[in-house]
Amino acid sequence: MHQRTVSLRLPVAIAAAVLLTAGCSTYGVKNPSGTGVTVLKADEQGTVAGTGIESQDIVAVTDKMARSLLEIPQIANAATPPNIAVLPVENNTRFAINKDQMTVRLRARLISQTRGKIVFLARDRMPALEKERELKQSGQLTSNSDPRVVEFRGADYFLVGNLEGSSTRNSRGVSDYVLYTFRLIDPRTSATVWEDLAEIKKQGLEDSAYR
Repeated sequence: MHQRTVSLRLPVAIAAAVLLTAGCSTYGVKNPSGTGVTVLKADEQGTVAGTGIESQDIVAVTDKMARSLLEIPQIANAATPPNIAVLPVENNTRFAINKDQMTVRLRARLISQTRGKIVFLARDRMPALEKERELKQSGQLTSNSDPRVVEFRGADYFLVGNLEGSSTRNSRGVSDYVLYTFRLIDPRTSATVWEDLAEIKKQGLEDSAYR
């Protein structure tokens, strides 16, 4: 009789455990043994880090470039805000990164700090801009500006960036060196009117996967 009672209680206990687990999942109860998410600042290095290009590197490099660029006479002493077109960054490192992150952050920092002393041309939105212009010229859309104006602004300068890298790997770990350079080029003369650089070197025991 005792053995039969135990055998009957076992399925009931299993069923109760299943229901309890389902109830916890439904109401989002966290696993006590799990690790929660840690919120970091973009310029902080977290524990999940590698030797490649990470958020703290992008913040440090773009902040330095913005400060340096604002000090040159072509911008600081310009009577008329220069028109600047940002070209895509050339990534010659082994890391597959979103190159637009650097130029977008650099542009945002410059615009917020210069208060109208620089005009950035939206060359990355040309198809939409051309379509809008065509609709206004055809009278399909109204415009507060003169619809007869058919020319977009030309660039006074091109802002270009390059990422160069070299890596070393042996039984003791991996080391990566990344050189960041940015230049301001006059498209009329091809002259480089400003250039600055930043260097970051890291080493670690293991490599990391970057996506």
